[in-house]
Amino acid sequence: MANILVAEDEQAVRHLVSRALRMDGHSVCEADDGEEALELLTEAGGGFDLILSDIRMPAMTGIELAHEAARRWPRIRILLMTGYAEQKEAAEDLVAIVEDILDKPFAISDVRKRVFEILARPAGTAAACEAVCA
Repeated sequence: MANILVAEDEQAVRHLVSRALRMDGHSVCEADDGEEALELLTEAGGGFDLILSDIRMPAMTGIELAHEAARRWPRIRILLMTGYAEQKEAAEDLVAIVEDILDKPFAISDVRKRVFEILARPAGTAAACEAVCA
């Protein structure tokens, strides 16, 4: 399955999404903000297949994370999530680098389905991230 990085500052949402993705067989690393996510990406040499990130986070937003990740590791797929309409509009300039933007609140089945659809499309192969997330 895939190596996924979940960046979400709300612990309950982060754990729920991560648990659901693990149940689907994915290897999941968790970060509670964009800076921590970027550190994990750097440690793994970009070795993730997908970044699932909230837009509104302290320290570094999901939009800033998406720009930096796409610049450094252009093969990593990025899926953003937000509960704020104005943030979704602000992220629309990311069309070239972001797969989609999920609206919160969402059903966990919607996240799982969207991740499955994104990962089902052909893309570059990413290195394993188990050592970084252990």
